[in-house]
Amino acid sequence: MIQNSLEKAEKILVITHVDPDGDAFGSLTAIGLALMQLNQHGTLICDDSVPERFSYLPLTNKVKKKPLRSVNYDLLIAVDCGDEFRMGKAFSSLPDPKPFIINIDHHITNTLFGDINLVEPKATSTTEILYQLFIDMDIVISAEIATSLLTGLVTDTLGFHTVGVTPATLRTGADLIEAGADLGFITMRALDVRPMSTFELWRTGMNKTCFEEGLLWASITNQEREAVNFRSNSSVGLVNLLADVEEALMGAVLMEMRDGTIRVGLRCRPPFDVSEVAVALGGGGHPLASGCTLPGPLGEAETLLVRSCQEAIVRQSHAVSQLEMGT
Repeated sequence: MIQNSLEKAEKILVITHVDPDGDAFGSLTAIGLALMQLNQHGTLICDDSVPERFSYLPLTNKVKKKPLRSVNYDLLIAVDCGDEFRMGKAFSSLPDPKPFIINIDHHITNTLFGDINLVEPKATSTTEILYQLFIDMDIVISAEIATSLLTGLVTDTLGFHTVGVTPATLRTGADLIEAGADLGFITMRALDVRPMSTFELWRTGMNKTCFEEGLLWASITNQEREAVNFRSNSSVGLVNLLADVEEALMGAVLMEMRDGTIRVGLRCRPPFDVSEVAVALGGGGHPLASGCTLPGPLGEAETLLVRSCQEAIVRQSHAVSQLEMGT
């Protein structure tokens, strides 16, 4: 069905989510390269700019922030987006009726908003899904495509060590390396090397951490973000550090944006599930990694989030205890 839709389309728009990560840009650029093989042209869109650490990816210089007004798109491919809102202004600004939508994603909270939905929650990344799709469509996995696909795989699995990595994931990674992707280089650029502003933000957040009833969290004001010249809309790994603390059952980072909204990142370890909290607050993601956006002010958002997380910890702890008693 996807291949038929691509063959029929004349003007294709490819959108990934706001606050993009490696899977977002890896998927976006991989689709762009695949369309070129099919002699199709796709306009690649993301509300946010490409971070420097992903500038090595092919076609990043072609990524635009807005659809072309002069083009009447008849097909939209959404990659790594759990719902329509994650596509941001790039989608909401499109005139009605919206184009035919192909939704390709791996989030368990995906709302199946597409006319065609290729959603596989068991996949570790959207690029893992795209790899098999490309194979099925006889698209040649060039070194450039392999680089884009492996970037998504590496970033969403944190270097192949998150829960959910399967033998199939590792085989996909091996195939992409064999096709020309450089695992060491991708890992260094996408995961390891960070600008000083990120280190400064982490220091700010670590100095403000609070721990209570299983939740370890930090709240960062927009003034604090701007004081260290931090431009990202996510904590770029700080929330992972909090969730890795042995005593913490859940970790959270709240960051105030310039417009007053609050971006929230949530992480945990099994058997806990932060997607429950994120969905209840209007967001989404995975059981172990989710997020949402809350209205300000920061203090009120923090109170709401802390209460929601702690209630979820109690509820989920009880469920785990009941399960253990049953066994």
